[in-house]
Amino acid sequence: MRQYSVLPHRSLQPHTCFHVPSQQMPPRVSFDDPAESVMTDFKKVTAFTIDPDVSVDTAARVMRRRRVHLLLVVDVDNEVLGIITSNDLIGEKTLQCISARGIARADALVRDIMTPESRIEVISMDDVAHAHVGHVVATLKATGRRHAAVVDEDAGGRQVLRGLFAASQLEHQLGEPVSTPEIAQTFAEISVALK
Repeated sequence: MRQYSVLPHRSLQPHTCFHVPSQQMPPRVSFDDPAESVMTDFKKVTAFTIDPDVSVDTAARVMRRRRVHLLLVVDVDNEVLGIITSNDLIGEKTLQCISARGIARADALVRDIMTPESRIEVISMDDVAHAHVGHVVATLKATGRRHAAVVDEDAGGRQVLRGLFAASQLEHQLGEPVSTPEIAQTFAEISVALK
């Protein structure tokens, strides 16, 4: 085996940052462009995830650091348990949880606030492949949501989360606001969401 010399080394200086990959800004789109052009595709981009047993304050810090408005809540096997959004963290869900359980905000967990997988509606990648940006905007407006999940299937026929549509990304790429007013929920639906 060849002999190698030790590389010179020194201490890390204070206030050192780190490189981040240069990301291409997504291109401008029109309502007639393919829907895939506005989808965050998890085959190309890493999905940001969080554990269900961390505090909602930790989730908020992760979102700010990653500059995202949604995290996938996953178990140790990376199976999706639910989603949590920035609106969940600053909205009624968190306040109702704290009030109903008589706890401090610091004690509220992601699992208490997240939308569980059983309540997540998804769009098939097969449908997305034939859709336009306008279809995505219409879907977000009709559902009153800021995000839409897209699934495809693995070789065994199991659903696999393929990607997400986000109103914030649509707004950036379209160059105009995409208003998606939240659809009012009944008290019963809110109670179920808090369980």
